[in-house]
Amino acid sequence: MKKIAILSISLVIVGIWLLLLTLPATASPNPQIVYNTPTPHPDGRILYVVQPNDTCIRIALLHKISLDTLRGLNNIRGTDCVVQVGQELLIGYAGPAESATPGPSPTPTPLLPTSTPLPGKASVCVVLFEDTNGNGLLDDIESGLAGGAVSISNGSGSFSKTGTTVSDLTAPLCFEDVTEGAYSISLAVPQGYNPTTSNSRTVQLQAGDTSTLDFGAQVSLKAPPPATNSDSGSRIPLFGLLGALLILAGIGLGVYLRRLMK
Repeated sequence: MKKIAILSISLVIVGIWLLLLTLPATASPNPQIVYNTPTPHPDGRILYVVQPNDTCIRIALLHKISLDTLRGLNNIRGTDCVVQVGQELLIGYAGPAESATPGPSPTPTPLLPTSTPLPGKASVCVVLFEDTNGNGLLDDIESGLAGGAVSISNGSGSFSKTGTTVSDLTAPLCFEDVTEGAYSISLAVPQGYNPTTSNSRTVQLQAGDTSTLDFGAQVSLKAPPPATNSDSGSRIPLFGLLGALLILAGIGLGVYLRRLMK
């Protein structure tokens, strides 16, 4: 009877394991990182340091330049555009800083009351891309997705705007003249798509910042692939069926053993 009890428990355990194989694996979306526009160097060069998960198209989009311009400025040849974390990329030029020649000291004037300076302005750009591989990252081969409903607002409610994403990655949806401060940005994907990234972000803007946020979405309904003898999808229902049968067999043996012990 001890052997029957062990066999019963083993069948139930194996059956549960087979059923677990049928459960779909889920992956948490990758958080997106917001990078601000770098400050020009004294010689006028504007350099950007490649961050984790960066791609050429992401860097070009962030700095509002074309992919060809990015490749040309950095002598990137070939069909592939590959960058490494920590690599410095030239993204443009600005006029070199001019040093003022000291002149005669001005005559001091009486101090007058100063008014409170107005807060600086910034801008926020939003991109929705079709995440074909579902990895939550904007890859070079992926394209923009139109029809995403975007809203941006601050905590006090003094600023609130909405917009709709476009399919052109080089011309993202941008909100200009945004007063510096903390803002919440949310995006609703078009019908028929599921989000592959977080659909709500919070950014802290400083005067002169240009922050670009990218959101991903994937088609929610896809036709099932054609069944083949080696198709792993056809094995999953079989595993589930075998698991259920083994659990039932284990329970049956347990009931039979209980009756023998009475």
